[in-house]
Amino acid sequence: MARKHSKHGPYPDLHREEEAPATVTACWLCGRPTGKTIVWHHPVPKSRGGRDVVPMHPICQQTLIANFTNSELERHAMDVEKLLANPAVRKFVDWVANKAPDFTATIAKKQR
Repeated sequence: MARKHSKHGPYPDLHREEEAPATVTACWLCGRPTGKTIVWHHPVPKSRGGRDVVPMHPICQQTLIANFTNSELERHAMDVEKLLANPAVRKFVDWVANKAPDFTATIAKKQR
């Protein structure tokens, strides 16, 4: 049975749209451009009433989760500078600064 409509239009070049350059989003914690995988992180945890989300690398989010409790994240709220005052987080951000946007590695577990 023949197709009702052509799979490809009669003039394929007429309907081609110019591809706009994709907007590059910066990671909330480290400031590097995000790669293919973007995690939308709640700076104030949802369990503490947080609604705002920020774009982050998965490795950056794992670092925050490994170094802070929900109570501590609630106290720091949207202030990145307070998070970067933690020596472990500052050391991580300095280390990851020259890595590729899609770089991933194993993060140390919570120290409790």
